[in-house]
Amino acid sequence: MNPQKTAVVLIEYQNDFTSPGGSLHDAVKGVMNSTNMLENTLDLVAKAREAGAVLIHSPISFQEGYVEITKHPYGILKGVVDSQSFRKGSWGVDIIDSLTPQFDDIVLEGKRGLDAFASTNLDFILRSKGIETIALCGFLTNCCVESTMRSGYEKGFEVITLTDCTATLSEEEQAFACAKNFPMFSKPMTHDQFLDELTGETVQEVETRGYTA
Repeated sequence: MNPQKTAVVLIEYQNDFTSPGGSLHDAVKGVMNSTNMLENTLDLVAKAREAGAVLIHSPISFQEGYVEITKHPYGILKGVVDSQSFRKGSWGVDIIDSLTPQFDDIVLEGKRGLDAFASTNLDFILRSKGIETIALCGFLTNCCVESTMRSGYEKGFEVITLTDCTATLSEEEQAFACAKNFPMFSKPMTHDQFLDELTGETVQEVETRGYTA
């Protein structure tokens, strides 16, 4: 795996999900704890950045009144509206402090639904930077992560889903998505397995350059 052609996509690490007091935190904290997803993600980000991978943050946000979507939402978006989550200007919409984007990170704009490709320029960014592999993590495992996974697969990227850097509403949903859905459209890995492959390429490149010299 070539770090220069790899991007880690961090989906909705925002206070409404990640932090006590967030509107949806109580719904996901059980699985967050069982997967240790936040601590694993901090380790992932630090080591992937050091290896030279591209870090892409994919937050979701809405204006007050949720004017960007239908007046009669249903399904997961109804849950967002009913809980008044991810409102622009609110504390809940902010990316968690421990994952504050760094200078050379990329923050997507325009995500209003589930798939990180659908209403953003993610595809353009990936292709313009020569990215071939995307590693996905974040919320919800069987919603935004899975939707983005499917689109990435269809668009021809090598898609990796980081099972221990994801969380959703129940242990049953988490287990089913990771065991049944992820393998159909991605290469599921733990973050340690991913980092082993990512940093292994770095070592190999260094050794090759030394041999050539």
